[in-house]
Amino acid sequence: MSARQFVVFTFFLSSILSAQFHTNFILLKADSLFKEENYFDAITELKRLNFFDKENEFAFRSNLLIAKSYKEGAKFDEAIKYFVLAELKAKNDDEYFTAKILNARTNILRRTTKQSGRILNDLLNDSRFTSKITEIKYWIGWNYIFSDEWGKAYEIFDKNNLDTTLANLCKSADDEMYSVDFAKYSSFIIPGFGQFYTGEYISGTLSLGWNILFGYLTINAFVEDRIFDAIIIGNFLWLRFYTGNIQNAEKFAVQKNLQISNNTLEYLQSKFRGEVP
Repeated sequence: MSARQFVVFTFFLSSILSAQFHTNFILLKADSLFKEENYFDAITELKRLNFFDKENEFAFRSNLLIAKSYKEGAKFDEAIKYFVLAELKAKNDDEYFTAKILNARTNILRRTTKQSGRILNDLLNDSRFTSKITEIKYWIGWNYIFSDEWGKAYEIFDKNNLDTTLANLCKSADDEMYSVDFAKYSSFIIPGFGQFYTGEYISGTLSLGWNILFGYLTINAFVEDRIFDAIIIGNFLWLRFYTGNIQNAEKFAVQKNLQISNNTLEYLQSKFRGEVP
C-alpha cells in the first residue's frame, strides 16, 4: 500500500469511527434525558440521531424511545406513529413484539380500544408469540376496562389467574352497573320506574305523578266528548311527559354507569400498584 493510499484509508476509517462515535454519543445523551424524564429534549436528540444514522443502525431503538417519550408526555397520536416506525425497523421477533405491545397499550390509553383490540388479537393468534400469551391477555383485560366492559375484563383476569386485585375490582364495578335497557323499557310500562331503579326517587315520583295526572285528564276529556281538549292534552302534555320519562331513565342510567367507571379508573390510577397501560 502506497503512502497516499494509506492516508486515504486512514481518513476513510477515521470518518467512519467519528460518525459512529457521534451517533453513539447522541444515543447516550438521549437515553440520559429520557431517564431524567426530560422527554421532549430526548425527542429532539433522537430525531437528530435518525438524521445522522444513515445505515439505520439505531433506527429501532431511536424510534421506540421517541414513541415512549411522546407517550410519557401524553402525545398519544405521535407516540403511535413512532411505535409503528419501530415495528418496521425491528430486526427480530422480540423487538417487533415490544413495539407492537406498546402500540396497543398506547391505543388503550387513547381509548381507541377497537384498534388496540385488533393489535392484541393479532399478537394472540401469532404462533411466534405463544410464550407471551399471558402478557397479551393481561392487556386484553385492560382493553376491556377502557371499553367499559367490566364483566369481560373480570372474566379475563379471573379465568387466566392474571391479577386477583383487578379481577375483584372489575367484578365489583360490573355488579354496580345499571342496565340501561331495563331503565328505559321499564319506564315504557310504568312511568318513573326507571328513575326509581337508578335511585332518582324525586324525578321518578314527579314522572309518575305527571303521567297519572295528564293521562287522567286526557281520558276524562275523551269520556266527556271534549275531543279537541283530549288531543291537545294528550299530545302536548301527556305524551311529552311520557317520552321525557323514558329519556330521563336512560340518561340517568348512562350517567350513573359513567360515574362508576370513572370512580373505578381513578382508583386504578391512584392506588393500583400493578402494571398499567
